[in-house]
Amino acid sequence: MCVQPAFIIGTNNEDGSANFAPITWVSITSLQGSEYMLVISMFGTKVTKRNVRRTGVLSANLVSTDMLRLMDYFGTHSAKDGKKEALPYGVGRGEAVDVPTLDLSPWVYECEVEQAVETGESTTFFCRIRNIQIDETFEFADSFDIDLTKLDPVVYSGMYHSIGKVLGRIGDFANLSEE
Repeated sequence: MCVQPAFIIGTNNEDGSANFAPITWVSITSLQGSEYMLVISMFGTKVTKRNVRRTGVLSANLVSTDMLRLMDYFGTHSAKDGKKEALPYGVGRGEAVDVPTLDLSPWVYECEVEQAVETGESTTFFCRIRNIQIDETFEFADSFDIDLTKLDPVVYSGMYHSIGKVLGRIGDFANLSEE
């Protein structure tokens, strides 16, 4: 069991159309200072994985609970079987990178792949974040000041979950003396 945030990865098909697939093996790593890279692992022979290898770009669309039906649809229908058009959804474009984005997503990373590492049947892409599209209804001081209960992300651990409440900030529990 591994608790993971749910993302829908957007890529460009060879014909220029948008392709989307849910991926939950997503994390972040520090490059230097306040510069971070998105780390995305993909297993198997997905069209999305081939598109990322071919183009070197992707969008990572955070899945909020109101997107769960769309995520589940994308996850249960393969692009190898044709376009995924049974559910309506709005597609936008990246502002800094030429990638498809999902209008519904409240938080979208636009990324360029810097390195790909093969491990068995998985490929891990280390992606430079070129832009972040954030729903304008969210107010925060910086990217570490996000109230995830308002962002309402889907968390995956073999089943879908949501986040219930804010527990505090780093340092809120540092007082070692019991009161």
